[in-house]
Amino acid sequence: MARSSTRPTSRDVAQAAGVSQAAVSLVLGDKWRGRVSETTAERVRDAARELGYRPNLAARNLRLGHTRTVLLVVPALTTEFFAGVYTGAARVAADHGFGVVLYPSPEGIGPARDPFASAQAALDGVIASSMAADALTAIRGDQLPLVMLDSDPEGSLGAATVNLDITDGIRQVTQHLLDLGHRRILHLAADVPSWTFEVRARELATRMAAVRGTQVRTARAPISIEGALAATEAALTTPGPRPTAVVCDDDKLAAGAYKALRRLGLRIPDNVSVTGVDDLGLATAIDPELTTVRLDAERFGEHGMHALLAVLEGREPEGGDIPVELVVRGSTAPPRTA
Repeated sequence: MARSSTRPTSRDVAQAAGVSQAAVSLVLGDKWRGRVSETTAERVRDAARELGYRPNLAARNLRLGHTRTVLLVVPALTTEFFAGVYTGAARVAADHGFGVVLYPSPEGIGPARDPFASAQAALDGVIASSMAADALTAIRGDQLPLVMLDSDPEGSLGAATVNLDITDGIRQVTQHLLDLGHRRILHLAADVPSWTFEVRARELATRMAAVRGTQVRTARAPISIEGALAATEAALTTPGPRPTAVVCDDDKLAAGAYKALRRLGLRIPDNVSVTGVDDLGLATAIDPELTTVRLDAERFGEHGMHALLAVLEGREPEGGDIPVELVVRGSTAPPRTA
Protein backbone atom coordinates (compact mmCIF):
# COMPACT_ATOMS: atom_id res chain seq x y z
CA MET A 1 0.00 0.00 0.00
CA ALA A 2 1.56 3.35 -0.99
CA ARG A 3 1.95 5.90 1.75
CA SER A 4 0.64 9.42 1.28
CA SER A 5 3.12 12.32 1.47
CA THR A 6 0.85 13.96 4.09
CA ARG A 7 0.44 12.72 7.62
CA PRO A 8 -2.19 9.93 7.69
CA THR A 9 -5.37 10.54 9.67
CA SER A 10 -7.77 8.29 11.52
CA ARG A 11 -10.09 8.67 8.54
CA ASP A 12 -7.38 7.15 6.32
CA VAL A 13 -7.06 4.22 8.73
CA ALA A 14 -10.84 3.75 8.77
CA GLN A 15 -11.01 3.68 4.96
CA ALA A 16 -8.07 1.25 4.68
CA ALA A 17 -9.57 -1.10 7.28
CA GLY A 18 -13.13 -0.75 6.01
CA VAL A 19 -14.48 0.44 9.37
CA SER A 20 -15.85 3.64 10.91
CA GLN A 21 -13.64 6.32 12.53
CA ALA A 22 -15.37 5.50 15.82
CA ALA A 23 -14.10 1.92 15.55
CA VAL A 24 -10.58 3.21 14.87
CA SER A 25 -10.75 5.39 18.00
CA LEU A 26 -11.94 2.45 20.10
CA VAL A 27 -9.21 0.13 18.86
CA LEU A 28 -6.29 2.59 19.05
CA GLY A 29 -7.51 3.83 22.43
CA ASP A 30 -7.54 0.19 23.61
CA LYS A 31 -11.28 0.38 24.44
CA TRP A 32 -12.51 -2.04 21.77
CA ARG A 33 -13.10 -5.21 23.82
CA GLY A 34 -16.80 -6.07 23.88
CA ARG A 35 -17.53 -3.36 21.30
CA VAL A 36 -15.81 -4.57 18.11
CA SER A 37 -14.55 -8.01 17.15
CA GLU A 38 -10.97 -9.11 17.62
CA THR A 39 -10.70 -9.60 13.85
CA THR A 40 -11.77 -6.00 13.26
CA ALA A 41 -9.34 -4.74 15.91
CA GLU A 42 -6.49 -6.60 14.23
CA ARG A 43 -7.46 -5.15 10.85
CA VAL A 44 -7.42 -1.61 12.27
CA ARG A 45 -4.01 -2.14 13.90
CA ASP A 46 -2.60 -3.55 10.65
CA ALA A 47 -3.92 -0.60 8.64
CA ALA A 48 -2.53 1.92 11.14
CA ARG A 49 0.86 0.19 11.08
CA GLU A 50 0.94 0.05 7.29
CA LEU A 51 0.00 3.72 6.93
CA GLY A 52 2.42 4.83 9.64
CA TYR A 53 -0.46 6.43 11.54
CA ARG A 54 0.31 8.06 14.90
CA PRO A 55 -2.49 9.44 17.09
CA ASN A 56 -2.50 13.20 17.59
CA LEU A 57 -1.57 13.10 21.26
CA ALA A 58 -1.83 16.87 21.66
CA ALA A 59 -5.47 16.89 20.51
CA ARG A 60 -6.23 13.81 22.60
CA ASN A 61 -4.69 15.35 25.69
CA LEU A 62 -6.65 18.57 25.22
CA ARG A 63 -9.88 16.57 24.99
CA LEU A 64 -8.98 14.79 28.19
CA GLY A 65 -7.98 18.05 29.92
CA HIS A 66 -4.27 17.11 30.17
CA THR A 67 -1.38 18.47 28.13
CA ARG A 68 1.44 16.75 30.05
CA THR A 69 3.09 20.15 30.29
CA VAL A 70 4.58 21.72 33.40
CA LEU A 71 5.52 25.37 33.91
CA LEU A 72 8.77 26.13 35.77
CA VAL A 73 8.62 29.69 37.11
CA VAL A 74 11.98 31.17 38.12
CA PRO A 75 13.56 34.60 38.56
CA ALA A 76 15.20 36.12 35.50
CA LEU A 77 18.01 33.83 34.31
CA THR A 78 20.89 35.92 35.61
CA THR A 79 22.91 32.92 36.80
CA GLU A 80 23.33 29.37 35.61
CA PHE A 81 21.75 28.04 38.82
CA PHE A 82 18.19 28.14 37.49
CA ALA A 83 19.34 26.73 34.15
CA GLY A 84 20.54 23.73 36.17
CA VAL A 85 17.19 23.52 37.95
CA TYR A 86 15.49 23.43 34.55
CA THR A 87 17.86 20.74 33.25
CA GLY A 88 17.11 18.47 36.21
CA ALA A 89 13.36 19.02 36.07
CA ALA A 90 13.22 18.48 32.29
CA ARG A 91 15.21 15.23 32.56
CA VAL A 92 12.74 13.70 35.01
CA ALA A 93 9.77 15.12 33.10
CA ALA A 94 10.94 13.54 29.84
CA ASP A 95 11.26 10.16 31.54
CA HIS A 96 7.54 10.41 32.41
CA GLY A 97 6.28 11.81 29.11
CA PHE A 98 6.03 15.43 30.29
CA GLY A 99 7.45 18.62 28.82
CA VAL A 100 8.68 21.59 30.86
CA VAL A 101 8.17 25.22 29.81
CA LEU A 102 10.65 27.59 31.46
CA TYR A 103 9.13 30.93 32.40
CA PRO A 104 11.45 33.54 33.92
CA SER A 105 9.67 36.41 35.65
CA PRO A 106 10.57 39.41 33.42
CA GLU A 107 11.67 41.64 36.28
CA GLY A 108 13.40 38.82 38.15
CA ILE A 109 11.22 39.34 41.21
CA GLY A 110 7.56 40.31 41.17
CA PRO A 111 4.47 39.98 39.00
CA ALA A 112 4.70 38.54 35.52
CA ARG A 113 2.40 38.51 32.52
CA ASP A 114 0.43 35.37 31.78
CA PRO A 115 2.60 33.32 29.38
CA PHE A 116 -0.51 31.58 28.01
CA ALA A 117 -3.96 32.78 27.03
CA SER A 118 -5.22 30.52 29.80
CA ALA A 119 -2.53 28.97 31.96
CA GLN A 120 -4.97 26.64 33.67
CA ALA A 121 -6.15 25.22 30.35
CA ALA A 122 -2.63 24.77 29.01
CA LEU A 123 -0.83 23.28 32.00
CA ASP A 124 -1.00 20.26 34.25
CA GLY A 125 1.08 21.80 37.04
CA VAL A 126 3.60 24.39 38.14
CA ILE A 127 6.99 24.32 39.85
CA ALA A 128 8.01 27.74 41.18
CA SER A 129 10.93 29.26 43.03
CA SER A 130 9.89 31.34 46.01
CA MET A 131 11.97 34.18 44.52
CA ALA A 132 9.39 34.35 41.72
CA ALA A 133 6.32 33.55 43.83
CA ASP A 134 4.61 36.87 43.07
CA ALA A 135 4.38 35.82 39.43
CA LEU A 136 2.08 32.96 40.37
CA THR A 137 -0.91 35.19 41.07
CA ALA A 138 -0.64 36.87 37.68
CA ILE A 139 -0.56 33.57 35.79
CA ARG A 140 -3.05 31.89 38.17
CA GLY A 141 -0.41 29.25 38.83
CA ASP A 142 -1.41 29.10 42.48
CA GLN A 143 -4.71 27.53 41.35
CA LEU A 144 -2.95 24.60 39.65
CA PRO A 145 -1.13 21.63 41.23
CA LEU A 146 1.90 23.47 42.58
CA VAL A 147 5.30 22.61 44.02
CA MET A 148 7.35 25.39 45.60
CA LEU A 149 11.15 25.45 45.61
CA ASP A 150 13.10 27.29 48.34
CA SER A 151 9.92 28.00 50.26
CA ASP A 152 8.81 27.98 53.87
CA PRO A 153 7.16 24.58 54.39
CA GLU A 154 4.87 26.09 57.04
CA GLY A 155 3.48 28.85 54.84
CA SER A 156 3.89 27.54 51.31
CA LEU A 157 1.33 28.18 48.58
CA GLY A 158 2.04 24.77 47.13
CA ALA A 159 0.83 21.26 47.70
CA ALA A 160 4.47 20.38 48.37
CA THR A 161 7.78 22.13 48.98
CA VAL A 162 11.28 21.08 47.98
CA ASN A 163 14.21 22.71 49.73
CA LEU A 164 17.96 22.60 49.75
CA ASP A 165 19.38 22.28 53.27
CA ILE A 166 20.49 25.90 53.22
CA THR A 167 20.42 26.05 57.02
CA ASP A 168 23.15 23.42 57.16
CA GLY A 169 25.06 25.23 54.42
CA ILE A 170 25.23 28.43 56.47
CA ARG A 171 26.09 26.38 59.56
CA GLN A 172 29.05 24.90 57.66
CA VAL A 173 30.21 28.34 56.47
CA THR A 174 29.95 29.87 59.95
CA GLN A 175 31.72 26.99 61.65
CA HIS A 176 34.52 27.13 59.06
CA LEU A 177 35.10 30.83 59.73
CA LEU A 178 34.84 30.44 63.51
CA ASP A 179 37.35 27.58 63.43
CA LEU A 180 39.74 29.81 61.48
CA GLY A 181 39.41 32.40 64.26
CA HIS A 182 37.10 34.99 62.70
CA ARG A 183 34.94 36.93 65.14
CA ARG A 184 33.90 40.04 63.14
CA ILE A 185 31.82 39.23 60.08
CA LEU A 186 30.09 41.34 57.45
CA HIS A 187 26.99 39.64 56.04
CA LEU A 188 26.51 40.78 52.46
CA ALA A 189 22.82 39.94 52.22
CA ALA A 190 20.72 39.67 49.06
CA ASP A 191 18.20 42.51 49.06
CA VAL A 192 15.42 40.15 48.02
CA PRO A 193 12.27 39.37 50.07
CA SER A 194 12.60 35.60 49.95
CA TRP A 195 12.41 32.82 52.51
CA THR A 196 15.75 31.33 51.47
CA PHE A 197 17.60 34.57 52.24
CA GLU A 198 15.76 35.00 55.53
CA VAL A 199 16.99 31.52 56.53
CA ARG A 200 20.59 32.46 55.70
CA ALA A 201 20.47 35.62 57.81
CA ARG A 202 18.79 33.89 60.74
CA GLU A 203 21.17 30.94 60.82
CA LEU A 204 24.28 33.13 60.56
CA ALA A 205 23.07 35.37 63.39
CA THR A 206 22.17 32.38 65.60
CA ARG A 207 25.49 30.58 65.07
CA MET A 208 27.57 33.70 65.68
CA ALA A 209 25.58 34.71 68.77
CA ALA A 210 26.40 31.34 70.35
CA VAL A 211 30.10 32.30 70.47
CA ARG A 212 31.24 35.01 72.88
CA GLY A 213 32.96 38.06 71.45
CA THR A 214 31.52 37.82 67.95
CA GLN A 215 29.94 40.53 65.84
CA VAL A 216 27.83 40.43 62.68
CA ARG A 217 27.10 43.50 60.60
CA THR A 218 24.71 43.39 57.67
CA ALA A 219 24.90 45.19 54.34
CA ARG A 220 22.14 44.62 51.79
CA ALA A 221 22.66 44.59 48.05
CA PRO A 222 20.74 43.62 44.92
CA ILE A 223 22.05 40.40 43.38
CA SER A 224 24.47 42.07 41.01
CA ILE A 225 28.21 42.60 40.98
CA GLU A 226 27.79 46.39 40.86
CA GLY A 227 25.33 46.41 43.76
CA ALA A 228 27.56 44.18 45.85
CA LEU A 229 30.61 46.33 45.11
CA ALA A 230 28.87 49.50 46.29
CA ALA A 231 27.39 47.89 49.42
CA THR A 232 30.68 46.28 50.46
CA GLU A 233 32.67 49.45 49.88
CA ALA A 234 30.22 51.48 51.94
CA ALA A 235 30.20 48.95 54.78
CA LEU A 236 33.97 48.68 55.01
CA THR A 237 34.57 52.45 55.02
CA THR A 238 32.27 53.20 57.95
CA PRO A 239 33.88 53.87 61.35
CA GLY A 240 34.62 50.95 63.67
CA PRO A 241 36.64 47.73 63.62
CA ARG A 242 36.88 46.24 60.17
CA PRO A 243 35.26 42.81 59.64
CA THR A 244 37.77 40.04 58.97
CA ALA A 245 35.38 38.03 56.79
CA VAL A 246 32.54 38.75 54.37
CA VAL A 247 29.78 36.12 54.17
CA CYS A 248 27.88 36.57 50.89
CA ASP A 249 24.41 35.21 50.15
CA ASP A 250 25.54 34.09 46.71
CA ASP A 251 28.59 33.89 44.46
CA LYS A 252 27.67 36.93 42.37
CA LEU A 253 27.61 39.04 45.51
CA ALA A 254 31.01 37.59 46.42
CA ALA A 255 32.43 38.68 43.06
CA GLY A 256 31.27 42.23 43.79
CA ALA A 257 32.84 42.04 47.26
CA TYR A 258 36.15 41.00 45.64
CA LYS A 259 36.14 44.15 43.51
CA ALA A 260 35.33 46.37 46.49
CA LEU A 261 38.09 44.86 48.63
CA ARG A 262 40.67 45.36 45.89
CA ARG A 263 39.58 48.98 45.38
CA LEU A 264 40.20 49.50 49.08
CA GLY A 265 43.68 47.97 48.80
CA LEU A 266 42.76 44.85 50.79
CA ARG A 267 44.00 41.38 49.88
CA ILE A 268 41.90 38.19 49.90
CA PRO A 269 42.28 36.21 52.15
CA ASP A 270 45.26 37.94 53.85
CA ASN A 271 43.23 40.94 55.05
CA VAL A 272 39.65 39.73 54.56
CA SER A 273 38.19 36.27 53.89
CA VAL A 274 35.18 35.90 51.58
CA THR A 275 32.57 33.13 51.22
CA GLY A 276 29.68 32.58 48.83
CA VAL A 277 26.72 30.28 48.18
CA ASP A 278 25.90 28.35 44.95
CA ASP A 279 29.27 27.20 43.56
CA LEU A 280 28.63 28.70 40.14
CA GLY A 281 31.26 28.61 37.40
CA LEU A 282 32.14 32.09 38.62
CA ALA A 283 33.49 30.64 41.89
CA THR A 284 36.54 29.15 40.19
CA ALA A 285 36.91 31.95 37.62
CA ILE A 286 37.80 34.59 40.22
CA ASP A 287 41.18 34.75 42.00
CA PRO A 288 41.63 33.44 44.60
CA GLU A 289 39.02 30.76 43.96
CA LEU A 290 35.98 31.16 46.19
CA THR A 291 35.09 29.16 49.28
CA THR A 292 31.38 28.56 48.80
CA VAL A 293 28.43 26.28 49.53
CA ARG A 294 27.77 23.93 46.63
CA LEU A 295 24.07 23.68 45.76
CA ASP A 296 23.19 20.88 43.35
CA ALA A 297 20.84 22.75 41.02
CA GLU A 298 20.07 19.80 38.76
CA ARG A 299 19.23 17.56 41.69
CA PHE A 300 17.02 20.37 43.01
CA GLY A 301 15.09 20.44 39.73
CA GLU A 302 14.83 16.63 39.67
CA HIS A 303 13.35 16.58 43.18
CA GLY A 304 10.92 19.37 42.25
CA MET A 305 9.62 17.41 39.26
CA HIS A 306 9.40 14.16 41.24
CA ALA A 307 7.36 16.00 43.88
CA LEU A 308 4.97 17.42 41.26
CA LEU A 309 4.49 13.98 39.71
CA ALA A 310 3.60 12.67 43.16
CA VAL A 311 1.07 15.49 43.66
CA LEU A 312 -0.49 14.80 40.25
CA GLU A 313 -0.78 11.10 41.08
CA GLY A 314 -2.18 11.70 44.57
CA ARG A 315 0.92 10.38 46.31
CA GLU A 316 2.86 11.89 49.22
CA PRO A 317 6.07 13.45 47.87
CA GLU A 318 9.37 12.27 49.31
CA GLY A 319 10.39 14.38 52.30
CA GLY A 320 13.74 15.70 53.49
CA ASP A 321 15.93 18.58 52.37
CA ILE A 322 18.61 18.11 49.73
CA PRO A 323 22.11 18.05 51.27
CA VAL A 324 24.60 20.81 50.45
CA GLU A 325 28.37 20.92 50.78
CA LEU A 326 30.93 23.56 51.77
CA VAL A 327 33.77 23.68 49.25
CA VAL A 328 36.84 25.28 50.82
CA ARG A 329 39.13 27.12 48.42
CA GLY A 330 41.62 29.96 48.55
CA SER A 331 39.38 32.85 49.65
CA THR A 332 39.37 31.96 53.37
CA ALA A 333 42.23 31.90 55.88
CA PRO A 334 42.81 32.75 59.56
CA PRO A 335 42.52 36.49 60.29
CA ARG A 336 45.69 38.45 60.89
CA THR A 337 46.28 39.23 64.53
CA ALA A 338 45.79 42.88 65.36
